[in-house]
Amino acid sequence: MGDVYRAKDTRLDRIVAIKVLPDHAASQVESRDDSNARHERLPGLNHPHICILYDVGHQDDTEFLVMEYIEGETLAHRLLKGAFAAGNRSCNTQSKSPMRWIRRIAWVSHTAI
Repeated sequence: MGDVYRAKDTRLDRIVAIKVLPDHAASQVESRDDSNARHERLPGLNHPHICILYDVGHQDDTEFLVMEYIEGETLAHRLLKGAFAAGNRSCNTQSKSPMRWIRRIAWVSHTAI
């Protein structure tokens, strides 16, 4: 769902992740006003399992997100090790059901956007 780059925010002297959205993702947005309204709500999300969104930008025909940089392995690399265990403490969920955890993530995503 886009390429992610590690970058330095020289204004605030911090490392960030910049996610460049693919053209088809940007073209699916109904209008720039709708997109901006959604993006204005995203920085209000504060959850230990969601990275912080610092900024949303548009340059030429490219949409991008500036997010908190989190050191660690990629999801693709992690999945090579096998499926996540239900109730895994690293997921920090109180639910033992993976589907319940997935529903919670979907709800947060839907509510935010």
